Amino acid sequence: MSYFTILRFNQATTLNRYLLEKCLRQYIIVRANVYSTGINNNHQKYTCKKERIARRKALRSRILQDIKHTKRKVEEIIEKENIWTLPNLLCMGRIVTSPYLSYLILSQDYEVALWLLIIAGFSDVADGWIARTWTSQASKLGSFLDPCADKLLVGTLFLSLAWVGLVPIPLTCLVVVRDVALVSAASYIRYRSLPPPKTLARYFDPTHATAQLAPTYISKINTGIQLSFVAGTLAAPIFHFVNHPILEGLCYVTALTTLAGGISYLISKNTYKLLSKKTPTKPSQ
Repeated sequence: MSYFTILRFNQATTLNRYLLEKCLRQYIIVRANVYSTGINNNHQKYTCKKERIARRKALRSRILQDIKHTKRKVEEIIEKENIWTLPNLLCMGRIVTSPYLSYLILSQDYEVALWLLIIAGFSDVADGWIARTWTSQASKLGSFLDPCADKLLVGTLFLSLAWVGLVPIPLTCLVVVRDVALVSAASYIRYRSLPPPKTLARYFDPTHATAQLAPTYISKINTGIQLSFVAGTLAAPIFHFVNHPILEGLCYVTALTTLAGGISYLISKNTYKLLSKKTPTKPSQ
């Protein structure tokens, strides 16, 4: 082998080694870039995830603060009152008594039913007198509860007496339809007067006074006539004056006053009053 051949071989070996080292360096650089890029991407993903979690926590905290703030505003707007008054308890007593009165009438135990109705009538007079005499016993809930108790008592009595054939069915339908319409209107007034958020819990919370009802004078007279007619009808089989002309005349008077009472609620503008927020008065200097 000549000297030039050996020299050429050494030069080729040196060149190949140089090219191999260059390729290896480039490969190492590329792998390092890929690895660093992956680390950066993972770091960015981790950072974005932490930011998203932080944003969610901030949004949840802001929503909770808004709910608490809204609740405080609502508590300021809605007037809270004491519902555990004697007139309200008497009204609840009439509501609880109504199903038992119906049971007595259907069982044709008219004498006990008559005495229980007399007691309920006295309680109706007593709760109104107590609420007017002592202002601490008056409540906005009572303005709703008292007519509702009367409507439930009268409606139950008419339905039961119609079932046993002591009261005409058309008169019973007239009384029940009018009372259902009045109760539905009172429920709508309660819903309309309730500030947002309008939830079921706050709608049925009796301590939140949002409106006050004022029965018309004709309606009060009608309630008295209805109770008198029912009492006379209960007493008729006991004292043997069923279908008496006076009782039949009272039946027509009850129908007329029932219609007049329903119309009075439609044409009167003072049957209810929405309660607004109380503004505190500044103390005098």
